Amino acid sequence: MKSPFPTELSSTTAALLTERLRVRSILVCGLALLAILWLHLLSALFAGLAGFVLYRAVRKYTDPAGGSWKTRALRWALLATGVTAFALAVLAGFELLFNVSSGGLPRLLQLLADTLDQIRATAPGWIVARLPESADAVQHAVSDWLRAHAHEVPRWSGEALKVLVHIIIGLAIGLMAATAPAGRRNSQEPSRPLVQLAQSRLRQLATAFADVFAAQLRISAINAALTALYLLVLLPALGYRVPLAPTLVALTFFGSLVPIIGNLVSNTAITLAALTVSVWLGIASLGFLIVVHKLEYFLNARIVGGRTNVPTYAMLASMLVLEAAFGVPGLVAAPIYCAWLVREMRGEDWV
Repeated sequence: MKSPFPTELSSTTAALLTERLRVRSILVCGLALLAILWLHLLSALFAGLAGFVLYRAVRKYTDPAGGSWKTRALRWALLATGVTAFALAVLAGFELLFNVSSGGLPRLLQLLADTLDQIRATAPGWIVARLPESADAVQHAVSDWLRAHAHEVPRWSGEALKVLVHIIIGLAIGLMAATAPAGRRNSQEPSRPLVQLAQSRLRQLATAFADVFAAQLRISAINAALTALYLLVLLPALGYRVPLAPTLVALTFFGSLVPIIGNLVSNTAITLAALTVSVWLGIASLGFLIVVHKLEYFLNARIVGGRTNVPTYAMLASMLVLEAAFGVPGLVAAPIYCAWLVREMRGEDWV
């Protein structure tokens, strides 16, 4: 970064002051990131970083200086086609999951209800004692639970609305930051020191976010591949056919993009689907998913660490500490925070 200090200062003094300012800006940024976790604004941060990274990527891909107007038009057309295809794929996935006629989750729940009596007839006694007596008993239990927690529904709705507002505002902030000028009052005057430092921290954080997201895509692909091998290859070879297996593989891929919560949803769906075949297959599937989930904890640290050039032990340590301090949000944020801090320290050959 160009020194913002007057020319009468010696080069050594200017460099020392610049370095001090940089260190202080990193400390301030680190405290701000911890404050975001404390204030429960992680969704806004992720949305802002996603907007910043996506705008910069699209801008670079469709750079007006990069080729003729035909080339730029082709790039925009390909980008629009890709976004549209992704949106249609997501909508098709929801259709498969929640539409009864397409055989989604409603069919899965119906199969579970239909086979509950069979499971009670074949399962060991210690399992039968913990199972509902019938599908009607399950419905009554769900209804009783909903009535008991009815007073909490408005709070849940309010929390969901608040998160949505945070995401929208964060996305707007990220897009505005990506399109903001470089901090100069005119084209001849250099950027102000604080603006330069803030923009440098933002670029480093956005780069860390992009690296971690790219690694998370790889993790999702690996989880989906393992699930596909289990549901579509291994079980059919053993004579078992789990209903909705292709849909469950797709759910695993998209669920793995959302750490913890997404895995819980996909794992529950797979276990329920296996239970409709036999109770022992359900138990075996649950054991398989537990092993894969534990493997993912280390896989996450390994792949994300490799992508961000962060040692695996450092990534695991950051996940452990932030999870203990802030719970699930800390565990989700740990890879990005750790990758950002390492990038900052390596920027000046500190590590």
